[in-house]
Amino acid sequence: MKALLSVALALAALAAGFAGEAVGGSAKDLQEHSKAMVKDAEDMVMHGGMGDATAIVHHCHEVTKHAEAILKTIPPTDSHGKEATIHLQEAIRQCQRVAMFGDKVDPGVTLNPAAKARAAVREAAKHIAAIKDETAQ
Repeated sequence: MKALLSVALALAALAAGFAGEAVGGSAKDLQEHSKAMVKDAEDMVMHGGMGDATAIVHHCHEVTKHAEAILKTIPPTDSHGKEATIHLQEAIRQCQRVAMFGDKVDPGVTLNPAAKARAAVREAAKHIAAIKDETAQ
């Protein structure tokens, strides 16, 4: 239930344009959140393959937390930041589906949106890495 509430609040903040008002954070912060988010996304799908629905929901909640933090610190004018935002929003949407199903369903039900969230996280991480490279130059 906490995961669903967190995801719902994140989507409400995005809909209100909260992420667009954020000031760009440091490249190091973005990279740290990105790395942790990718790890949670990978763990989420790995646990899904092992049939652990509770772990899928937990890791998806963590992915959402990292995505929210990145959205708050991502440079809004950067072209890679704009692309990363699209993928981060998709990851949050897919994690919302996972939270909606909860941990009481068959893990196969949550594995599809979890895999989609992981794919979105991977794409976002590529763009976040490009932000780091541009900032370092």
